[in-house]
Amino acid sequence: MRRWPAMLAFLVLLSCHTGVETPDPATITDLIARGNFEEAEKKILLYTSTSSMTAEERLHWSWETERIHRISLDFNKTEEEALEYIRQYFPKVTPQQMSDWETSRALECMVINGEKRYFSRAFRNLFRIDSLCLARYEEINGPAIDAKAPLLEEHLPRIVELTGKTGAVIVEPRTFTITYTLTVPANTVPEGEILCVWMPLPRTDVPRQNGFRLLSVSEPDYIISPDSYIHKSIYMEKPAVKDQDAVFTYSFTYTARAQYHHIDAIKDVLPYDTLSPEWKEYTKQELPHIITTGPVAELAEKVVGDETNPFLRLQKIFTYISQTYPWAGAREYSTIESIPLYVLENGHGDCGQVSLLFISMCRSLGIPARWESGWMLHPGEINLHDWAEAYLEGIGWIPVDQSFGLQQGPFPLFYSSGMDSYRMAVNRGTGGDFFPAKIYPRSETVDFQRGEVEWRGGNLYFNQWDYQLILHPFDQQGIQ
Repeated sequence: MRRWPAMLAFLVLLSCHTGVETPDPATITDLIARGNFEEAEKKILLYTSTSSMTAEERLHWSWETERIHRISLDFNKTEEEALEYIRQYFPKVTPQQMSDWETSRALECMVINGEKRYFSRAFRNLFRIDSLCLARYEEINGPAIDAKAPLLEEHLPRIVELTGKTGAVIVEPRTFTITYTLTVPANTVPEGEILCVWMPLPRTDVPRQNGFRLLSVSEPDYIISPDSYIHKSIYMEKPAVKDQDAVFTYSFTYTARAQYHHIDAIKDVLPYDTLSPEWKEYTKQELPHIITTGPVAELAEKVVGDETNPFLRLQKIFTYISQTYPWAGAREYSTIESIPLYVLENGHGDCGQVSLLFISMCRSLGIPARWESGWMLHPGEINLHDWAEAYLEGIGWIPVDQSFGLQQGPFPLFYSSGMDSYRMAVNRGTGGDFFPAKIYPRSETVDFQRGEVEWRGGNLYFNQWDYQLILHPFDQQGIQ
C-alpha cells in the first residue's frame, strides 16, 4: 500500500502540469465492470485528487477501491489450477466443457486485468452445482456425508412431538459453553498502536436463548453491546506489541432451545394488519440486498401462483428455493452488488444468500420477514450460519432456515416453521451499526459472525487476522 501516496502525488502533478483530463465516473465504473482494476484504481486516484466532490462521493470511490481489492483476493486461482483440479475427475476435459461450465455460472470466474481468474472456491463448487459433475464426484468419492443427519433424525421428531403434546413452541434446551478467540498476527500494525475488535455474542432478546453468562475475558475493559443493536458484540482493545500476536479471547455459557409451530394455515393465520408498524417495517425494500421489485417479485408471484394464504405462500417459496438453488461456497458478501440477484443469475447460493432471496420474495408478497444469523453448533458440523424469520398474523414470528431446506423423513417442511436447538443467534438484521461505533468500512458489510478489527490506520480485512470458536464438550442431553 505504500506505493499509493507516491502515485497519488505523481497523478496530481501530472494533472496540474500536463492538462490531463479528469476521468469521467461512468468510465471508471465501466472499467471496474470489465475487470480492468489496475486502470480503474489509477483513474479513481486521479479523479478523487483533482475533482471537487462531497465527502460522501469521496467515501464511495474509496470503497470502490477497497471492493475491487477484495474481489481480487476472492478470485485468486488460475486457469492452470482449474484444469489441474478438474482433471482429477475428467482427465480429458475439453475447452468447450470449460466454456460451458463458465457460461452456466457453475464454474465461477472473471477476467481481471486481462487474465482469467477463478473464484477460490469455484473448483469444489462446480462439483456441487453441475449435476454431471456432482454425479462424477460421488462416483469417485461416494455420497457426501452429513455429519449432523443422525442427530437431526432423532432431534426433529422429538421437537415436533413435544410441541404437539405440550402446546409450547420452545422446547429441548441445550446449554453450551464456548471459548472464542481472535488473533491478530505479530507486526500487523506498528508497535503501540491500539487494536480495536468486535466479536460475536449470543443475543439475549431471542426467545429461544437465555441464561447467558460471561465466564472469562482476556481484556478487563470490555464493552457488551445493548440488544437494541442488531449485531450483538463484545468490544475489546489493546496496544500492539512488537513480535507478539495480539490475542483477544473470552468464554461464556448460554442455553438454546428449539422452536416449532404446529400451524393450521386456514384456522390460525389471520389477515395482516397492514397499518401496523411491524408490517410496514418488515415488508419494505432495503437495497441492495432486500429487493421487493423486479425479477425477485416476478419470481415470487410465479412460485405462489393462485395461493393467497401467507403461510402456504411462504412454504411454496421455501420449497422452490430448496429445490432450485444448491448450496455452494460463497464469495465475500461485501463484493456482491445485490445478493438476491446474484442467486438468480448464478443458480446457487450459500445459507445467507438463499435467506436473503427468501426474505426478499416474502416481502414482495407482503409477508413480513427478517434476517437472523450467528453460528450452527451441531456436533460434527460447527460453522457460521444464516437463517430468517417470518411473521404470521395470529401466530407471531416463526423461524425459517432456508439453507437447511427440505428434510428427509416425516417432517420435510420442519424448517419452514421451526428451528433446532443447536444455534447461537447473534444478529437480527443486516449491515447495522456497532457499539461502540466502528470508524472504518467493515470487513463484512452484511453479516457479523467472525468479528471486525481496526486500528487508527484503517480496517483490517479477514486475510489479516484469524478467529476460532471452540465448543466445549457436552453430554448426550446437551448439558455442560
